Amino acid sequence: METSGRFSLDKENLKKVGIGSLVAMGGALLTYLSSVVAQSDFGLWSPVIVAGCSILVNIVRKFLTDYSK
Repeated sequence: METSGRFSLDKENLKKVGIGSLVAMGGALLTYLSSVVAQSDFGLWSPVIVAGCSILVNIVRKFLTDYSK
């Protein structure tokens, strides 16, 4: 399998850059949302919202983790 040479990118490396960009944007979005959720008052629903955000973070982490051998 050929790899990208100097000053060029093949499809595989472009895909890796794209996935890395999505991970970085996702992390930034989750950081922003966590600060918004922490400062918001949802009344009686606050524990449910916080638990839901924790579950969402875990789902995203599991989705992005490669478990193949």
